[in-house]
Amino acid sequence: MKVILRKEMRKIGHPGQVKNVADGYARNFLLPNGIAVEATDAELKNWRLGEENRKKRIEKAVAEAKKVADKLTGLELSFTRPVGEAGQVFGSVSKTDVLKRLKAAGHEIDKEMVELNNPIKTLGDTDLEIHLKPGVSAKIKVKIAAQPAE
Repeated sequence: MKVILRKEMRKIGHPGQVKNVADGYARNFLLPNGIAVEATDAELKNWRLGEENRKKRIEKAVAEAKKVADKLTGLELSFTRPVGEAGQVFGSVSKTDVLKRLKAAGHEIDKEMVELNNPIKTLGDTDLEIHLKPGVSAKIKVKIAAQPAE
């Protein structure tokens, strides 16, 4: 089924793009959630008419994302986790932990923006990338230290 994307879908495309997707995916997810509309002739014509306004909004959103990326770049988040005698870490740092620390630091970031497929389970520094908009991302450092024994 051909659809016109209305919202950013990182693995599918950008707003305004016409994409071929599976019928079930379109009917059960994209269309009901307002992420896309079916690419009929009328919708395509309508979409072209509003293209200039959308471009201005996208440029503004990208400029704001670049400001946020400048603030985030070089940010270091520190965590402590208990460590066993053999040096294994008990627990991990997950995407939720990172989001909570970012929120505490005054940055509202969506969960989908943080690129962390698996929780971090090792001591030391790890670089994370935060994708704010297409072509705009920031790298932060996550540092995990051993929790002092009590």
